[in-house]
Amino acid sequence: MNATSPTEYSGSYAMSEWGPEFRCPLPHVPEAVGPVRRRAQTVLTGWNLPPTTVEDAVLVISELVTNAVTHALPPAVLQMSRTAAEGPRALRIEVTDAGPAGPVPRPADGRIPAEHGRGNGIVSALAARHGTRVARDGITRWADLPAV
Repeated sequence: MNATSPTEYSGSYAMSEWGPEFRCPLPHVPEAVGPVRRRAQTVLTGWNLPPTTVEDAVLVISELVTNAVTHALPPAVLQMSRTAAEGPRALRIEVTDAGPAGPVPRPADGRIPAEHGRGNGIVSALAARHGTRVARDGITRWADLPAV
C-alpha cells in the first residue's frame, strides 16, 4: 500500500447522459472498506436519493468492496452512476477488480466461518438486478437499485 491513508479517498466525478457518476480507486486493504462506504454515502446523499435507497446502496457497496479487497487481485475500483438505459431510473453500483486471488483458505474442519459467505445473498436481496461481467483484464460485479 502506498502512503495515502484510506480516509483520503475522495474519488472523481463526471456527468453522463443520465446524471452524475462517481469513481473511486479502492485501496487493497480491508480497513479501507469503512472509509469508502462513508464516502459513498456522502456522494449518494448529495445526489438526493431516497434515504432507503442510500441505505441499501451502502450495504451493497460494502459487500462488493469487501469481496474485492478480500478475495481479488488489485487494482479495484468502485463506480456509481445513475442509469435509465434499461427501464426506470436506477442507481448502478460496480466494483471492478483484477480477478480472483485464489482459493479462500478454510478452517481445518471445512466449515465456512459464520461471518463469510453472505454477500451475494445480500446483494441479490437488495438489487433489482445484479450480475458479473468478465473481461480479459478483470471482473466487474454490478448491482442496480431503484433510484426513483
